Amino acid sequence: MRNLQLLLVLSIGTAILAFDTCPSDRCEDSCKNRCGDKPSKSFGCQCNEKCEQFDDCCHDYHLCLYKDASLDESSHHSKSVKDASLDESSHHSKSDRSCKGKCTEKYNKKNSCHCSKKCKKFDNCCSDYETVCGGKASSKDNTGSSSSIRDGGSSKSCSSGTDISNDEIKAVSEKLYKLDVNKAGESDIILNKQDKAHNTREKEDLCDEPLYKYVNEKLFTRPTYAAFIALLDNYDRKTGIDETYCDAEIKEQEHFLQEIMKTKLLKELYSFFQSKGLYKTEKEFVKDLQQMWFGLYSRSTGADSSGFEHVFVGEVKKGIVSGFHSWIRFYMLEKKGLLDYYSYNFDGPWTCYPDVLGKQFYWDGFYKEVGSQFIGSSPEFDFSIYTLCFISRPGKKCKISLGGHGLSIQTYVWTKSTYDNGKKFIATAYAES
Repeated sequence: MRNLQLLLVLSIGTAILAFDTCPSDRCEDSCKNRCGDKPSKSFGCQCNEKCEQFDDCCHDYHLCLYKDASLDESSHHSKSVKDASLDESSHHSKSDRSCKGKCTEKYNKKNSCHCSKKCKKFDNCCSDYETVCGGKASSKDNTGSSSSIRDGGSSKSCSSGTDISNDEIKAVSEKLYKLDVNKAGESDIILNKQDKAHNTREKEDLCDEPLYKYVNEKLFTRPTYAAFIALLDNYDRKTGIDETYCDAEIKEQEHFLQEIMKTKLLKELYSFFQSKGLYKTEKEFVKDLQQMWFGLYSRSTGADSSGFEHVFVGEVKKGIVSGFHSWIRFYMLEKKGLLDYYSYNFDGPWTCYPDVLGKQFYWDGFYKEVGSQFIGSSPEFDFSIYTLCFISRPGKKCKISLGGHGLSIQTYVWTKSTYDNGKKFIATAYAES
């Protein structure tokens, strides 16, 4: 009883901090009295839901999560009724999706689309923004599909008929799932999931033993696995430290892309995008993949990050692990004793590999509160699924289907810098339940 009382006191005390006030000159690097505020250049860090996308949250942003649980990453991995809200057309009237009378209206996150000048930056303008407000049309139409997929928000749009529908995404993802011949077999991996966490913020180690009881490491000798593993030591996990690629590391990137392009998965993905008019040649597609995934940008200072590093290798900023969505990376670090598995909070419905597992862990002193990973998938499968969703639904939820089971992939677009005349880098991509 005493422990329960203490836990309640601590929880209430922490929640109070999120609403605590402070003099304006003391709130510049804190979320006290700022939870949910609009981004402001006058502050060195931010305290709204967008800060996770742009990786500029204040160190105590987690306090704001007590104010609105929907902002917490862990809520994205728990079962909810969110799926029904993804179809905007079924929840908003036509007037909600129009800019008539709203051209000077302030931003309201509850609106299904927007009419402020910033809507072009965030790619969420209403479909009639151009005609009503005199701006450029948004790439988001009334059905929520993307009509400007690879132009990075520029005025260039795909021609009529190249929009990618939800049904097409599901169909392609099923093909990719069936084509993953390099995935782990039933006897190649034995998991020891142990206890399930019900409150991931408690940072409680519920599991005395490693997650991976056995992995057949012969998998790692296969060409795509070996090429993938060669990339993992090319990065410093701390943001703020410049990343540079030597000639050998660039060749490793090129070799990885060459190996995965030999697989039926990537050939299927390229064929699909080519049919949509997004790429004319396989060479053009591979070049774009290398820039999109391996191109460097700044999360903190300098050129300190890339989509590949964040998603597959993992990063640490302000003492918190971000990204890190590769089961291979997890296994290799756990084997070396550099990663301590704490618990899991989601286990997918798949009875064979690839599976999906959401889990909590400490990475050499830094905590990951909620992190999802495909388990037993090949590197080309992860790469192709995330690429499919990033190109088809950049910055949005992407509904896929794997073996008849639905899953969402959330992607975010890096908007602070671009490549190749306005194309956007991958900020992150991960699976959600």
